[in-house]
Amino acid sequence: MSRLNSIMRRLAAQRDGLEWGHALVADVAGDYVDMGLGNGRTYDHLREIAPDRRIWVIDRILQCHPSCVPPEQDFLQGEAEEMLKKLAASGAKIVLAHYDFGFGEKEKDVAEAARLSPMIADCMAPGGVLISGQPLAGFEQVRGPETVAPDRYCFYRS
Repeated sequence: MSRLNSIMRRLAAQRDGLEWGHALVADVAGDYVDMGLGNGRTYDHLREIAPDRRIWVIDRILQCHPSCVPPEQDFLQGEAEEMLKKLAASGAKIVLAHYDFGFGEKEKDVAEAARLSPMIADCMAPGGVLISGQPLAGFEQVRGPETVAPDRYCFYRS
């Protein structure tokens, strides 16, 4: 598969996964979190499909498109471990989480996702939905949307 086709498949999986997860928790009170702001595309999509939700954002640096800058009070800037602990301590009830942290090296990314999983769990409301490009540990893996190949993206319930 070409790199172009691979990125198109990944982005479609993100979109479909976010919309699937949002539908599952549409009637559940709580906040969302986007872990890994990057350019801001995923955050922007979350704002579009869930305009009434508070969407927390975690990233090391703010370097997104100017139209995708989160409100200052919702942006947790710093290393993931510290920011996840800060989010858990805030008392936020996270019902939908998108995990997109990464170094661009598969082995390192998988290890980081496993290491951060317990801290993510501390932020999640029971029955919350997690959508992730990397395997997470300690959550119930579920089948995501039918449009997403099982090996393309990971879906969990807390």
